[in-house]
Amino acid sequence: MSRSRRASRLVLASCTALAVLATLAAPGVQAQEAAAPSPAAYAAAQTRWHDAFAAFDKADRENPPASDGVLFVGSSTIRLWTRLADDFRSQPVVINRGFGGSTMADCSLFARELVVRYRPRQVVVYAGDNDLAEGRTPFQVLESFAQFANTVRAGLPNTRISFISVKPSPSRAGLLPKIQETNHIVGAYLRTQANTDYIDIFTPMLGADGRPRAELFRADMLHMNETGYRIWQAAIAPYLLAPADVAAVNSPR
Repeated sequence: MSRSRRASRLVLASCTALAVLATLAAPGVQAQEAAAPSPAAYAAAQTRWHDAFAAFDKADRENPPASDGVLFVGSSTIRLWTRLADDFRSQPVVINRGFGGSTMADCSLFARELVVRYRPRQVVVYAGDNDLAEGRTPFQVLESFAQFANTVRAGLPNTRISFISVKPSPSRAGLLPKIQETNHIVGAYLRTQANTDYIDIFTPMLGADGRPRAELFRADMLHMNETGYRIWQAAIAPYLLAPADVAAVNSPR
């Protein structure tokens, strides 16, 4: 596909996405989207992620995290970020709630357990590439993210929501067009929403040839090494708000 045709496709995708999300944000619909999933779907997901959530519960009992922190949630890229709290040590409270293999659909399903219960001032979410690898479309990722955001908003109306763009990895180079489309339409949606961020890590992870930079990844060419995480740290840090910043954002004007 030529560059001009790809750009036209992304513009069309953005317009369609905004029309879809305008419907999601309409009065009465947002509350429905934030409602609990079907009991059967929720029970199946609870069974699948039992061990991960049991580990979170154990960690909370042993070291209860304070509220008003910065919470990172998402797939294995977040879970494997073992230096997360050190990398953002200027933040008084940093919580890691990544669970490996998860999707944006999973994050949406468990938004109350993963986010709302901790009452953070900011949530930073990374998910989406597993959804695409499992065959979901960019629009489905967008819908899952919108549902996630609506659930967070319903419980924590002043919490800032920051979306990390889907990363380009060599092992999933075949998904690059869908990854770009996902990032484009989620970014377009976020530009219509208050108190949100779109954090671009896609661009700095590409080489001059437009391909994913292999030197940023482990041997599996899917999960990042320390060099990759340094890029993420630099990209994310400017978006993390201190408590005083959040108070200023939420104060009456």
